[in-house]
Amino acid sequence: MELSSLPLVLLLCLMAGSATAAPPALPGRAGGGRQVDRANRHGPSIGLVMSYVAEDTALQASGYFRPWHVQPFIDLYGLSSHSSSMTKYFTVFNAYMYLSSYGLKNSLTSFFQDGGFTSGVFELNAAVTVQTLVDVFTVSGIVHYGTAGSSNDSMSFGDVSVPKLVAYTGAWTWKKYKSLKEESTELNFGQFNVPNGGENLLGSLKYRNEELYSVGKPMEEVFWLPVDSAWFKIAEGLKVNLERCNDTFCLPKTPQVVHGLKGASADMFLDNAEYRKFLFREFAVSTIDEESAAVVMTTTSPGVPVIVFRGVSDLAGGEPTWSSTSLMNLASINALKVAVEFIATIGRQMSTPLAQSSKN
Repeated sequence: MELSSLPLVLLLCLMAGSATAAPPALPGRAGGGRQVDRANRHGPSIGLVMSYVAEDTALQASGYFRPWHVQPFIDLYGLSSHSSSMTKYFTVFNAYMYLSSYGLKNSLTSFFQDGGFTSGVFELNAAVTVQTLVDVFTVSGIVHYGTAGSSNDSMSFGDVSVPKLVAYTGAWTWKKYKSLKEESTELNFGQFNVPNGGENLLGSLKYRNEELYSVGKPMEEVFWLPVDSAWFKIAEGLKVNLERCNDTFCLPKTPQVVHGLKGASADMFLDNAEYRKFLFREFAVSTIDEESAAVVMTTTSPGVPVIVFRGVSDLAGGEPTWSSTSLMNLASINALKVAVEFIATIGRQMSTPLAQSSKN
């Protein structure tokens, strides 16, 4: 893979994870202003946003990037809240400048951590992370990669989905018991009663649209959010050999990159087979995660290009067949491989004489 001469600053961002120890308090934006200005002078920037520690581990072990010796880190916002004996941190910390071992000019890693606990409002974390990147740094696009559960039986473990559309399926109107069915999609709890269905006092949920505010446009109600069409077309042309094995096991067949499917996000970990089948049946979504919709929506509002790469680590609500840790590791590695190849392709296009002349 050739990453030489890429005129890019790469912003690598771990937006939601867990830590066993609380991170130190950090200065605010004013304290890191000069560092940010220095980073921005090396633009344009590509923000690489990830979700979990396993995805960051795959990046650190890949050898694709190394710290930039001129400015190895940036301290940004630190915001803490306290609850009982547990200290909860929502911070951007240790923003590492990287210089790729393949010649990538430099890159910046910002880590968003939720110290001390493993769950959180992941859509919120994702949106705040991306908004921070867009507001603070000179960002020309966001590349989001990570793992996902599969809701499509035709997808296999280790496959990487490049969705064309994503939706937030965690916004509902909880309807009154025995209220009339509407035209929009609803989840009727009575249909899932055992053994034969019937009525259920929980009634039904009506899926809601999101309110999208874009620069220079009136508010739109949307359900499906598209990734950037030009970037998606580039991603369709990528040729990436994915990994079938890691240090502990091998998959039955070599994973593949799948383009043009749909993805769903919600603020919950889905471990229920019937709801997985419902999402696939009603919305035709193939991957399920907790962040992609927020990433795409946050970038769509200001018109920043975005692309999503999600490696399949489990069958949502399915029976475990291998170690979940091993599958997440392999899915993270494969998603990262596709993301890096995409970044390399973008870099080559930006470094062409035509691209350079268009900037002058």
